[in-house]
Amino acid sequence: MADVFTPEKRSEVMSRIRGRDTKPELALRSMLHRLGYRFTVNGPRNRSLPGRPDLVLPKYQTVVFVHGCFWHGHAHCKNFRLPASRTEWWKAKIEGNQQRDRRNEATLRSIGWHVVTIWECALNSAAARDWLTARLPALLGRPLESFPDELSRVAEDATPYGK
Repeated sequence: MADVFTPEKRSEVMSRIRGRDTKPELALRSMLHRLGYRFTVNGPRNRSLPGRPDLVLPKYQTVVFVHGCFWHGHAHCKNFRLPASRTEWWKAKIEGNQQRDRRNEATLRSIGWHVVTIWECALNSAAARDWLTARLPALLGRPLESFPDELSRVAEDATPYGK
């Protein structure tokens, strides 16, 4: 399938995709602040840590990444589908993003940080946000040793929202 835009227009469209202060990020920051969590967004730790986490909660030695379902290849998510054009290029691009995410997460864990990944789809609807709001204290409020690894990947499993 051919691209519906000219190369110049496609470049303009792609240049408008933001990497920070996205709607899901702002929703999560609002949610965390309402729950009483304090975090940094643009602090020196955010910039110096591997992967440049979206949020750093120093009190809990926790970093939070807000991943877009498309750009990070959220498996089994209705928001992720490989484009029909240039499929091989997109597949390599998204797999590269996933490898980088795994590498950054492993590095952060090795230096003592707890890593939480929040997917865009966990912030899309009111029901999803309610589900996440109820789950956040378990993800962020406990000592580092009490976090099971499977809890640190929000929306990876089959969740009750999105129906």
